[in-house]
Amino acid sequence: MRYSRIILFILMIIIGLSLGLFYGRVISPVKLVDTNPTDLREDYKADYVLMVAEAYLLEKDPSIALCQLVKLGNSPKEIIEQATVFAVENRYEPDDLVLINNLYESIKGIEISGEICQ
Repeated sequence: MRYSRIILFILMIIIGLSLGLFYGRVISPVKLVDTNPTDLREDYKADYVLMVAEAYLLEKDPSIALCQLVKLGNSPKEIIEQATVFAVENRYEPDDLVLINNLYESIKGIEISGEICQ
């Protein structure tokens, strides 16, 4: 009796997994949709800006940072300002705020041209 319960349990697990895979792969597969970084939520945009600031700390090349920030929208300066406001409101670490501020200061005087990101 005990072995039949174990076998029945394992059989139900296998049937459940099989039905789940069949449903997920055949009946209702995931449809991949191209999205733009501009569609990110504000918190993800702030994290992206922080990652760009961390990369800038190592590379010291403002043109690379600008090219990365342009992916979030037209004005990297506004994007950094919005990310800074979000970071302050959500109590990011002071070191992170310094990184974002350093990035802002380094690109403040740079104008974006079409050739910069090609």
